Amino acid sequence: MVRRISLRLAQAVRPRRLLQSNPRLRQQQRFASSTPSTEEMQKKAQDALASVQKGLGQAFEAGKKLLGPVGEKAGNLLGAYREPLKYNFAVFREVLKQVYVAERLQPPPLSAFASVYSTLWARARNPQYWRELVRSGDLTKVGIYALEAYGIFKIGEIIGRRSLVGYNIQ
Repeated sequence: MVRRISLRLAQAVRPRRLLQSNPRLRQQQRFASSTPSTEEMQKKAQDALASVQKGLGQAFEAGKKLLGPVGEKAGNLLGAYREPLKYNFAVFREVLKQVYVAERLQPPPLSAFASVYSTLWARARNPQYWRELVRSGDLTKVGIYALEAYGIFKIGEIIGRRSLVGYNIQ
């Protein structure tokens, strides 16, 4: 009885070993794909295009209302280019969506900001942390990082004011 079970087990395992050891046999093995069919993908693309065309049409009409005759004139200048622009915008939006999902581009949660700033504040208030920085020689690195942050802040101020010194009061 035990011999029959072990014989059956050996027969059941043998074909798997053969597939794993022989690369030609492994290539013949195929699995069902989980990707959507081309019809489904085309339907999705058509739905996306229709929604974008509807949205852009509404935005176009709102722009005409908002800008009045100038907006209407600008819309009419597009002429035959309006449809290709709508299509290209739809494609661009879908590509951006795919990149956003694939790269997991999402802003960090507020709890991450809170934890980072609480850690920074706790270190800044701790004299032992500063003694350790001086002892290890990392104080210069922290000073350079602080100088970089201050410089970036000042460059942003200059760009915001559109003037190197002071505000332009005219």
